[in-house]
Amino acid sequence: MGLNYFHSLVCLSAALAVPLTAQVRKNDKLPAKNTQQDQYYQGEVIPLPKGEVLEITSLALMPDQVIAVGTRRGEIWTCTGAYADDLSKVEWTKAFTGAHEPIGMFYKEGWLHFTDRDAYGRIKDVDGDGRYDEYQVLSNKWGINGDYHEYSFGSTPDKNGDVWIVHCLTGSAKANSQWRGWAQRVTPEGETIEVCSGIRSPGGIGFNAEGDAFYTDNQGPWNGTSCIKHLKPGSFTGNPTGNIYYKDAPHMGKQPAEPESGSRIVTEAKRIPEYVPPAIQIPHGKVGQSPTALITDETEGKFGPFAGQLLVGEQTHSQVQRAFLEQVNGVYQGAVWKFLDGFQCGIVPMRLAEDGTLFVGGTNRGWASIGPKSFSLERVRWKGVTPFEMLTMEAEKDGFTLSFTEVVDPKIAADVASYKVAAWTYIYQKSYGSPEVDKVRPKVVSAEVAKDGKSVRVVLDTLTQGHVHHFDCSALRSADGKPLWHPNSYYTLNQIPSE
Repeated sequence: MGLNYFHSLVCLSAALAVPLTAQVRKNDKLPAKNTQQDQYYQGEVIPLPKGEVLEITSLALMPDQVIAVGTRRGEIWTCTGAYADDLSKVEWTKAFTGAHEPIGMFYKEGWLHFTDRDAYGRIKDVDGDGRYDEYQVLSNKWGINGDYHEYSFGSTPDKNGDVWIVHCLTGSAKANSQWRGWAQRVTPEGETIEVCSGIRSPGGIGFNAEGDAFYTDNQGPWNGTSCIKHLKPGSFTGNPTGNIYYKDAPHMGKQPAEPESGSRIVTEAKRIPEYVPPAIQIPHGKVGQSPTALITDETEGKFGPFAGQLLVGEQTHSQVQRAFLEQVNGVYQGAVWKFLDGFQCGIVPMRLAEDGTLFVGGTNRGWASIGPKSFSLERVRWKGVTPFEMLTMEAEKDGFTLSFTEVVDPKIAADVASYKVAAWTYIYQKSYGSPEVDKVRPKVVSAEVAKDGKSVRVVLDTLTQGHVHHFDCSALRSADGKPLWHPNSYYTLNQIPSE
């Protein structure tokens, strides 16, 4: 408790500093790289305090359209005017210093909650002067040392009010501090409970529309490619390094068997009952390579036609991806598409407001990213124009059903030559990452267009369990002749539906 108690005192004393309302630069446009993107979504850069370094690691939406921003350097700022039409009038206040790389932040009942490297706690502005002057530690039941990679990512509250936290491995490859490679949840009463093992290097954590917990994990040992993983209570998500702490979690049952390096995910999932395979594998380089924030579009159409789906941040490619999930035989699986790009920096946190404003924060932290800036804060809004896109991709016993945001050209959609299909998997191994292996080329047998023209049932001559199935639908057109904005989809087929 000593380290966290000292940390609390530092934070409390730092909060007494006089707040700074910063000057701002004039409004700027987000430089979209996809020329179609400007037709559908408006991106804008939110000016940051002049002369300050805001390497943004967390965001929180607060009352009265105030947003809170946490930084890698341990500062928490509040921002007014981020929703306004004229962003040149944005104002910033430094409200708190002394946090330890907060990643995961939310506002609840007068308190600003955040998870950082060594604690999950909350701060409050007691006297209403815009400064946080009370700090409470709610949980610090995990280990930490000086390793730069021992991040901890906190969620917003789940339906029970619990906060879920995923802990990165030491150096992303070892478990030198307790509960590294684990997920915990903290109840509103402060009880800390271990819920899953098998984590490697998370980039974000969140909940799907049904309230189940997921996190993004990055390519590396035991991860052939980056992925979205289901945090099913009591499960093992794939990396055995942290399993040494099962001895300290008797409620979790016996320690899972060690995976066989060089095997395949589908093989090990059958051999190890506790193992839950990645819900979505994100093809390295083709879609992204460093997934981060994970949020659900709960705006009921205010951010476009993708309500209920996941939005996934991407650090290296400075993008936002889109993902669709479904359950087959009780196992989550689904598809991922590219979505928004052109951001100024590598994305870490995201928050989607009720009015449909997506806030995106970034820091490169010395890592490379396509976005050239070292840090940024941006917002994106839907323009009300629906893009022609694949909306969902659902597994069938002999293929997939593709649904679309608009009616398809029936002649083109019924032509089997309109679909190019490939499938592959990755080596499940202790060494870093994996090439695409066990490649197959399924043949399209038939393509049946639904009566409403908004979905197509594509039958293949073969489906391969455990493989990523790639559909290139570049040939498709809408009824009025538009090509798909993003024609490539990637579906992780953990389970093949039965009759």
